Amino acid sequence: MIKMNKINEKLLNKYSTTGPRYTSYPPATFFDTNFTNNEYEEKLIQSNDEFPQSISVYIHIPFCPQICHFCGCTTETGFTKPFLERYIDALIKEIEYVSKKIDSKRILTQVHWGGGTPNAISYKYIERVTKKLFEIFTFSKNYEMAIECNPAHLEFKHIELLKKFGFNRISLGIQDFRLDVLDGINRKPSKHPIKKIIKKISDEGFTGTNIDLVYGLPYQTPESFSNTVDKAIELNTDRIVTFSYAHVPSILPRQKILEKIGFPSSSEKAMMYETAYEKLVNAGYISIGMDHYSKPHDEFAVALKNKQLHRNFQGYCTRETTGQVYAFGASSISQLDSAYIQNIKNASQYIKSIEKDNLAVLRGYSVDKDQKIIREIINSIMCNYYVDIKSIAKKYNLQVSELYSLIKFKKDNLDDFIEDEILEFNQDIISVKESGRLFTRNIAMRFDPLIDQKIGSYSNTV
Repeated sequence: MIKMNKINEKLLNKYSTTGPRYTSYPPATFFDTNFTNNEYEEKLIQSNDEFPQSISVYIHIPFCPQICHFCGCTTETGFTKPFLERYIDALIKEIEYVSKKIDSKRILTQVHWGGGTPNAISYKYIERVTKKLFEIFTFSKNYEMAIECNPAHLEFKHIELLKKFGFNRISLGIQDFRLDVLDGINRKPSKHPIKKIIKKISDEGFTGTNIDLVYGLPYQTPESFSNTVDKAIELNTDRIVTFSYAHVPSILPRQKILEKIGFPSSSEKAMMYETAYEKLVNAGYISIGMDHYSKPHDEFAVALKNKQLHRNFQGYCTRETTGQVYAFGASSISQLDSAYIQNIKNASQYIKSIEKDNLAVLRGYSVDKDQKIIREIINSIMCNYYVDIKSIAKKYNLQVSELYSLIKFKKDNLDDFIEDEILEFNQDIISVKESGRLFTRNIAMRFDPLIDQKIGSYSNTV
């Protein structure tokens, strides 16, 4: 039986700080509101000559029947049918306009629907959008099309419809099996037994199912979350995700409601992380990144083994299935090789902008050559717990000393991690130890020359 080396209180206190989640580099706090629709069009055309050539599409549905207090996503409630109609019309108009800038020879490998609660809207709208995607793009034979679903709004007939529309992966946002935890965060429980839902998904021929859990929520204890993990393991899905709750009330005022209930302590959160890791690994799952676990045959596990795992705003991914991300809908973020572009967050304003200008850019960021190099280093740390500095330097025709100079890095920057036995540094190869995975964001920050600028607010690293 595998036992994780216990994370002591001293290390938790030592490395407890705030920092980027590094779903992008530079982080989203650096995005510039002066970035224009015209600049986005230029970057769209430029992306046709950049790597990777494959296309990923993200569809954002920013609507929820009710808002969960813990949620960090851009969501709205109280939407009407006519308003939803206008939103879907705008979404399709945006897809049609952007697709004209993308080389028709390029292949679409991945589609991801997020929210909000995508499965809470009428399925006729989901069908309209997916039909448009199949009409416009050339899909890979092995494409992945996934959708985030709240089990509280998922019927068995809906699963059948999703399969009919071309979906092959469903992500179930369970968060916790305990009713008091769900009630505390203002979330309804599943309408049907989760076990029956997963069986239905399997019977319909979906290639995969994710279960999403969250730890660090009110009413959770190390013991209760341990039981939640046990129940998740019993369901035997190919992926399980254990997200650490990020408390940022300065950005998300609704989270202040949870402060009235209270949260588990940092040491209790660490125990939840440790317990989840031990139970899932002993159950045969491979630890992917800081919070994802997958079966050994899953493409994530294979990519990690080959040190080819990647990460974007939708989570972990592989270059084989995930290309440059073209995102549609309110607040969605496109991730091109040389730029990040985020749409207007408010759904009504997004609709008006699309109806008028075909695009709805809120802010963006042009990534230069040096930042691409830094992005690769940080991505490797965050995803693969490993960085070969010599290899990256060679890839970009740099001397190792030049690369270190680029990131303003000194070898003694890592001394504390080495002394605390959470990292190894040998012959310009950095390897994060199993005991250091909880501190991966802290380690990545040491390779970030922008970190001292402290633009915007960040969540706690541990």
